[in-house]
Amino acid sequence: MSVESARARTLSHVDPAEVPLQAALDALADPVRRSILRDLAVHDDWTRACGTFDLPVKKATASHHFAVLRAAGLIEQRDEGARRLNRLRRAEFNTAFPGLLAATIDRAD
Repeated sequence: MSVESARARTLSHVDPAEVPLQAALDALADPVRRSILRDLAVHDDWTRACGTFDLPVKKATASHHFAVLRAAGLIEQRDEGARRLNRLRRAEFNTAFPGLLAATIDRAD
């Protein structure tokens, strides 16, 4: 029997196909969020924990950025012990918004 932590229950994931275009654009507009996505794009799935990103913001602000990315269908997260691991949902997002991810994260700011 598995006991789900209260922290894990707070995670909700949206199908990118259900995300309004404006929400996707808003999520991609922020340079901190784009840096998170760029980092995830060059690492294997589930190898980057939230606390391992070198971000120019405080922990609470970083948490907000991860939540925005999750709500826009750009990332998936799962808890593993005390760490929250991340996965870029490139294929799913590209199905919903062809070319949008590449046009934003594959370019220099």
